[in-house]
Amino acid sequence: MPLTVKQEKDFKFVDEGQGPVLILLHGLFGALSNWEGVVNRFSKNFRVVIPMLPIYEMPIREAGLEGLRKFVEDFVELKQLDNMIMMGNSLGGHVALVYILKNPSKVKKLILTGSSGLFEDSMGGSYPKRGNYEYIRERVSYTFYNPQVASKELVDEVFEITNSIPKCMRIVSIAKSAQRNNLADEIPNIKVPTLLVWGLNDTITPPMVAHEFNRLIPNSTLKFIDHCCHAPMMEHPEKFNVIVEDFLLN
Repeated sequence: MPLTVKQEKDFKFVDEGQGPVLILLHGLFGALSNWEGVVNRFSKNFRVVIPMLPIYEMPIREAGLEGLRKFVEDFVELKQLDNMIMMGNSLGGHVALVYILKNPSKVKKLILTGSSGLFEDSMGGSYPKRGNYEYIRERVSYTFYNPQVASKELVDEVFEITNSIPKCMRIVSIAKSAQRNNLADEIPNIKVPTLLVWGLNDTITPPMVAHEFNRLIPNSTLKFIDHCCHAPMMEHPEKFNVIVEDFLLN
């Protein structure tokens, strides 16, 4: 079921269901479709909120992790959210980490999947090749263990983004900010229960990264999904949701 995007002031977001707040943060090339399986599963018992991170529109001088953290803080204040369960994929996981480190009282549980923050091998680190559809298709496919998950719609969406010079400038700025922002010294301060769900075949944030997060975050649990790369909630939505549900209900 396609998700309905709402708008309030300068924020675009999804807000479905009622109950404890489950806030989802997408990655650098993330789309709302990435989270459809999660929303459809959990909006029955949770209020699932997805702010659209302004990755392609934010002022270039603010295009980095601090700018994205401030955006999430402003959104949380606008919507008066509290006692949140925060889930982030890839760059969204990194934003979740910098958010909780600054606002520890706002988050009661944390879920990271394919998160940056320690190490990543990402297309965003160098200037994406504009106008080369085949290159973009290969890089999007690289995100998945099964390249068929990289639908034409998804490839077309990323191709359109990378064809825009202003959007590319922001992507590169944010990706470089993420690569500079290593949180190894800070994340041991995260005390909330944390679930790490990782693709066993992740090529962008490899399994060793998951093990390092698990070692550094004191109250963390690590679960792997086999035959899965960087976006478990897309590639194996049922397995992903079962793992998450078990964590949320216990």
